[in-house]
Amino acid sequence: MTLRNQIIALAIVPLMIAILAITTFITWQSANLAKNNIDTFEQNMLKAKEAEILNLTNLALSAIETTYRDAGPGDTAAKEKVAAILTSLDYGKDGYFFVYDYDGNNIVHPRQSFRHGRNWLGLTDPDGDKVIAELIATAKSGGGLHHYKWQKPSTGLIADKLSFVVGLDKWKWVVGTGVYLDDVFAQTAAANASMRANIKKTFVIVALIAVPAVLVVFSTCMLLTFHERRIADGRLKQLTQRVIDTQEEERSRLARELHDGISQNLVGVRYAMDLAGRQVRNHVDDAALTIERGVEALNGAIKEIRRLSHDLRPRVLDDLGLTAALEALCYNFAERTGIETKIEASGFTDSLQPAASTALYRVAQEAFTNVERHSGATRLSVKLWSEGGRARMTISDNGTGFDGSASSKTGLGLRNMQERMAHFRGLLLLDSLPTGTTLTAMLPKSANMPTSERAVAA
Repeated sequence: MTLRNQIIALAIVPLMIAILAITTFITWQSANLAKNNIDTFEQNMLKAKEAEILNLTNLALSAIETTYRDAGPGDTAAKEKVAAILTSLDYGKDGYFFVYDYDGNNIVHPRQSFRHGRNWLGLTDPDGDKVIAELIATAKSGGGLHHYKWQKPSTGLIADKLSFVVGLDKWKWVVGTGVYLDDVFAQTAAANASMRANIKKTFVIVALIAVPAVLVVFSTCMLLTFHERRIADGRLKQLTQRVIDTQEEERSRLARELHDGISQNLVGVRYAMDLAGRQVRNHVDDAALTIERGVEALNGAIKEIRRLSHDLRPRVLDDLGLTAALEALCYNFAERTGIETKIEASGFTDSLQPAASTALYRVAQEAFTNVERHSGATRLSVKLWSEGGRARMTISDNGTGFDGSASSKTGLGLRNMQERMAHFRGLLLLDSLPTGTTLTAMLPKSANMPTSERAVAA
């Protein structure tokens, strides 16, 4: 996965997960709350219906109480009077009282006259409930509520009905009335529909908020990615150019060193050998002296080659480590420039990776070159130590100093040193004053060799 895709994924995926989690939670909470409210509403409506039919039943019992109390078990006239009273107690299109005897014979039914005088003990509703038998059983047990399905007079359709029945045990009658529940269920269905509409509305609102938010995050990520890519491309071009410039500078330096040093020495050796050859042929006594001068010039060329080789890659760094390499660098620098140079490395534990050691050595090498060319210093000190397992190196001089901010922008050597440290996630600190300059290079623990490799190297 590319860096751009990683940035987009890291930005959008958590946002989408958060939005999904929030939406799910809101939906769940809304659904639960609405369901609880609807259930409470339905229960309250049913309780109101129960109270209504209970009051109606008590009203009917009050109307027939005197007649029923004064009549005997076989008083036909009293029964007819009570039946007439209950038939007359009419309340609305679907409100009436019904009477059955304990055998299931209908005595009173104002809305369905065809039931009068017939036995309905075996009648069942669409759910298989033996309605009349259950009503009789409820009345015999002391009275109560019974829920079943019955034809609604006003519509002619089967609907849920809740009835309350009591028993007139002296006459073995069941007296009851009921209310239809289709209006309650209709209101409950309307509430459910409203709940679903609200949940849908919530989804729409969340989508209207979430989608633009995701688009904004996506656009921001894309802009940041493109911006970072442009910066990275620019830095890559600068780095490539600096590498080319460094290569050309190094080639120019080597060409100058070869021409001004080794080439001149070798030309001197050639002239000395030619002169010595002529002197030998002419039997001149000074031939041995001429040969000695040629040997001295050849030794100078050999030293120059060794110096160039050491500058390119010191063998002592690979063979003896960073401390020995820096000591040799300090010795050669002092010998060549006459600048008093000292090194302190007693507190250093050399556990660095080879590449990290090379980076510190190159930083010191570049710093020495800057001191030689620009500082005008007479003293130079190097301190190498370890702090908490982290390598540290400080290079100080007593030169004239320079403007660190300007050098950081234009100085190729300083940029090279900073990039060498940055490659290992280290730091390069520069403190330059008119009385001298101090450069500090710091490497993290990650620049050290793993313990297993360190043991093998030891």
